[in-house]
Amino acid sequence: MKQIEIRGVIVPDDDLWIYDWFGMTATAPQSVRKALDEAGGDAVEVLINSNGGDVMAGSEIFTILRGYSGKVLIKIQSFAASAAAVIAMAGESEMSPVAQLMIHNVSARTSGDNRDMEHAAEVLENANKAIASAFVAKTGKSEAEILELMNRETWFTAEQAVKEGFVDRVMFSDSQTFGNPVQLAASSGSGLLHPNVIAYAKTHFNQQNAKAKADAEYEFLLLEGKIK
Repeated sequence: MKQIEIRGVIVPDDDLWIYDWFGMTATAPQSVRKALDEAGGDAVEVLINSNGGDVMAGSEIFTILRGYSGKVLIKIQSFAASAAAVIAMAGESEMSPVAQLMIHNVSARTSGDNRDMEHAAEVLENANKAIASAFVAKTGKSEAEILELMNRETWFTAEQAVKEGFVDRVMFSDSQTFGNPVQLAASSGSGLLHPNVIAYAKTHFNQQNAKAKADAEYEFLLLEGKIK
C-alpha cells in the first residue's frame, strides 16, 4: 500500500522549493497529487505529523484526498494541528494513543486602516466557517459547536478525538481494522516563513546561489527575532 506523508509545515506549491532549500520539512498539494496519481486508484495510507501551515494549501490537500477514487486511510502518528487537522478529516482515520489533534481559528498577517481590519475580520470569519465544514462533515456536530471548539483552541488526546467523532479509532486497539467504517494560516506556532522571507527569496536567489541563501537565512533569523 502506498504511503503519503504529511509532515512539517503545509505550504503552497510555489513556496515548497524555498522550504526545501532551507532544509525545512514541508508538504505541498503537488506532492500529494503526484503520490495519488502514482497510486492509480489503489488504497493509500496518509501519515500525518504536522502542526499545520497555510490554510488554502491544507484545504486543497483535503479536497484532493476526498476526491481520490481509491480508499484513503488517515494515520495521525504524532500531531495533527489546525490545517493538518483539516486534512485528517479527509478519510477513514486512526490515531496513535500518544498523538494529539488540535483545532483553532484561522489567523492572518495583515496591515492597514480600520477598513482593512474590518475586511480582514470578515475574511477570517468566512475562512473559519469554510474549514469548520470539514469537521462538521466528519463529526456530525453542528457548525456552532465546531466554531466554539475552534474559538477555544481545543486539543484532543486520541481517546477524546474518537469520542468526539474527529477520528474513527485509536491505533493498536482491539477494534483496529482496515475496512468499513491575505495569507491565511491554520497552524499552531505557525512554522510558516514570514512573507518577507518568501518574497526576498523569490526575488534574490535560486537554488544554486549560496550567498543569496545566506542573506535570506539572515533575513529569516532577523524577522524571527532570533538575532538583532
